[in-house]
Amino acid sequence: MMPLDTTTLDAKLRHLTTAPGVYLMKDAEGTIIYVGKAKSLRPRVRSYFQSGAQHGIKTREMVRRVTDFDTIVVRSEAEALILENNLIKENRPRFNINLKDDKTYPYIKVTAEAFPRVFVTRRLVRDGGRYFGPYTDVRRMRQSLELVKKLYTVRSCHYNLPRDVPARPCLDYHIGRCKAPCVAFQSADEYSAMVEEITEVLGGHTRLVARRLQAEMMKAAEEMNFERAGELRDSIKQLQSLERKQQVLDVSGSDRDIVGFARDGADACGVVMQIREGKLLGREAQFITGLEDESDAEALSAFATRVYADRLHRDADSMPPEVFFGLDFEDRPVLEELLRAEARRAVRLHVPQRGEKVQLVELADQNARHLLEERKLMGNTAAERAPDALYELQEVLELSTVPRLMVCFDISHTQGTETVASAVFFENGEPAKGEYRKMKIRGEWGNDDFASMHEAVTRWFTRRVEEGKPLPDLTVIDGGKGQLGAALKALAGLEALDLPQLAVIGLAKKEEEIFLPGQSTSIRLPRRSPALRLLQRLRDEAHRFAITYNRKLRTKRTIRSELSTIPGVGPSRQKALLAKFGSMRGVMAATEAEIAALPGFGAGLAKKVKEALGGGKAA
Repeated sequence: MMPLDTTTLDAKLRHLTTAPGVYLMKDAEGTIIYVGKAKSLRPRVRSYFQSGAQHGIKTREMVRRVTDFDTIVVRSEAEALILENNLIKENRPRFNINLKDDKTYPYIKVTAEAFPRVFVTRRLVRDGGRYFGPYTDVRRMRQSLELVKKLYTVRSCHYNLPRDVPARPCLDYHIGRCKAPCVAFQSADEYSAMVEEITEVLGGHTRLVARRLQAEMMKAAEEMNFERAGELRDSIKQLQSLERKQQVLDVSGSDRDIVGFARDGADACGVVMQIREGKLLGREAQFITGLEDESDAEALSAFATRVYADRLHRDADSMPPEVFFGLDFEDRPVLEELLRAEARRAVRLHVPQRGEKVQLVELADQNARHLLEERKLMGNTAAERAPDALYELQEVLELSTVPRLMVCFDISHTQGTETVASAVFFENGEPAKGEYRKMKIRGEWGNDDFASMHEAVTRWFTRRVEEGKPLPDLTVIDGGKGQLGAALKALAGLEALDLPQLAVIGLAKKEEEIFLPGQSTSIRLPRRSPALRLLQRLRDEAHRFAITYNRKLRTKRTIRSELSTIPGVGPSRQKALLAKFGSMRGVMAATEAEIAALPGFGAGLAKKVKEALGGGKAA
């Protein structure tokens, strides 16, 4: 395909419609590299090609490759949403968000035949059948299927009923596992009612079924049919056992989906927790890759659209009346309108603000974090699982990545002398002591903490880059706005190192305030917040490390000042004494002979040392 010249491209842009629709960006080879939707095509498509437009790196690269585009006009924004999802799945454009679902997990399928069958499958086919799952716990899925086959006489044959009819019923009829609808021993209405009850059980609605079985058991017992009553009793127990294994999440007993989301840089995970009659029935997850310019809201929108568009194709009847999200996104009203129209009943998508519903969303977010961590661990991109406190920090500070690597700087001095800096390093929320660094400040500015912080940050990052070690995801400065400003000024002066955009905060101890660059107001986390406790532990460790080094230098200065009062003992001889005997106590305990044996010392100088230290008579 020949690329369009600028004139032709400009002409297509001028004649764009204002109707809703989908646009397909193409490169010089005619390959679709991006698919997007728009409420109004003209302003949306034109925005990519406007001079001076502030696009991210990924979008700029996509626009650079575009040589042509196509548009598809639809009747509504909801139709555009569905068409965009279908085109992305079909073409897998390079610059769209990439979602990978749980296709390896099995489903229980109820076919759309005149006399439906029930079986396990890992393939999702849009043939009108109903799918229950995906089941991450295969054992529970097998128990559900076993219960269905025990309670109901669903057929297992592959006849295309009622067109293909066998001459006589099969063995399942003779052993009581099928009522032979194939030869009209069971009516279509009776079979349909049975299948409807099966879908209720698989959908998590077991209460009505349990009541029916209870009534049948009592009736069988009254009729002295104890064998049948025993079978029903065992079935009720199995049903209750299956119900007990479903975690109770919602005491109100409602049907709802809870959507969780977690992100770590360019990767994210979305989770849908399916709650039916207040119990967790199943979990569906998809991994999202290739996130660069996209916000969390855009990634969540892509995930929600994919999941619920597929749900409508699979089984619109399975849509719950409520879906909770922890984050709002632009397409939520459009998706809600679409789901309501397809399900032919009220469906509400909303973002809870308080109470039990918020706690449910937090639980779903936690599930998403754990799945994302598992995926990273399996891919060896993380040494160990990151704690929830790191995800809370990411959310509070609005970081693009989970702060797995953190460094904290602190300054310590004694009235302007022995000024030192510490840089302690945490990995996945735990100290990495092999990466701790201490520095003796070289500048002669006394107790100017801002200048000392500037020097410490400059030296640490310069050495880090020279050694080729990974840079921190979060840099914490012990102090308020002044110390934070000094650190930012130091980083701005390291242009030659070509540093990426770094996340830097200040943590002031008095009120435990968090200061962010460019913001006048501080952030105050709850005292029991895991994120705050992690920051406090990091800051306290940096303070301890700096204080320890400062005390060590101060002790050395004190010892040397005492030795310097002895005539004939200069700096080099002071070092020799401390190197040999380790401390002032060791020097005092040494004999004249041991001191005299040192290079540069003799019997006379050794005697002076012992007398000066009050040990002449003892010697």
